[in-house]
Amino acid sequence: MRTVGLKVLKNKLSEYVRLAEGGEVVLVTDRDRVVAELRPPGERAPLAADALLADLVRRGVLAPPLLVRAGPPPRLPVAPTASILRELDADRGDR
Repeated sequence: MRTVGLKVLKNKLSEYVRLAEGGEVVLVTDRDRVVAELRPPGERAPLAADALLADLVRRGVLAPPLLVRAGPPPRLPVAPTASILRELDADRGDR
């Protein structure tokens, strides 16, 4: 575990983020008082959007789906082909 002051952290942020990524916990201090912690991420989704959704589910804002499908839902036709062709013929007959 390492400790770093805010000024040093600001100037060497990428170095301390790499340390946290490698598994080390870094305590951030302000006037010798711990104000934050940098640590490696826990079990999270690999994408930021997925992590945000997981956080919303954890807080109870969203509910996970009851049924998970393996792809997009099936697409339903807007209208039967025969009626579309009739309307097309009617539109062309006006010309």
